[in-house]
Amino acid sequence: GINAEYMGQSRRGGKQSDISSRSMSKLNVDYLKEGICRVLEGAKTKPRKFVETIELQISLKDYDTQRDKRFAGTVKLPFMPRPRMKVCVLGDAVHCEQAQTLKLPFKSVEDLKKLNKNKKLVKNLAKSFDAFLASQALIPQIPRLLGPGLNKAGKFPSLVTASDNLEQKVKDAKSNVKFQLKKVLCLGVAVGHINMTPEECRQNSVLAINFLVSLLKKNWRNVRKLSIKSTMGKPYVIHG
Repeated sequence: GINAEYMGQSRRGGKQSDISSRSMSKLNVDYLKEGICRVLEGAKTKPRKFVETIELQISLKDYDTQRDKRFAGTVKLPFMPRPRMKVCVLGDAVHCEQAQTLKLPFKSVEDLKKLNKNKKLVKNLAKSFDAFLASQALIPQIPRLLGPGLNKAGKFPSLVTASDNLEQKVKDAKSNVKFQLKKVLCLGVAVGHINMTPEECRQNSVLAINFLVSLLKKNWRNVRKLSIKSTMGKPYVIHG
């Protein structure tokens, strides 16, 4: 028993230092490149009236969502995967003014007070936008102003400080992808859109996959299958 336990420890101990090279080695980049090309070709042969998103679909194994820690993590991709993503600023006076100048949707404290913690109205607000940014002064007030609605929707605002560039913060929000394990063993994140070059898609995908693998308890041994697809296209398996 001792021996096996010791081996497990040494394996675990050696895992962290070597994570990028280890996680990369499991991904066949040729399969990934081929998958991306097929997705982009498929989107060209059947053009839609909107710019399709390219999504990475992940299926996990040997994970007990009841017992194992449910992970959550956010990574910023080098090329903006969702340029049309709707971000709303919950701002103090200065940020509301900046948002107005930048033609960004925003809500002031007064606007939020008008919702009166009404669950339905808060839910509608959460539904209307893909993400929220909030001024430093507002962040602690959000639960009091809105209740748990934004948090429940998985859209609790990211912080904007007085020294931050608001326009850059919005760009960052559109470049971030979030991996969050809920009750099912399938996840999907945007890694690009069909107007991107194959190389941009590849870089985004590699970064997203390596980041996900680093969150998993047993790294690649928890990955059953990885697929890539466009919004309306069919999935192509790139791993598993």
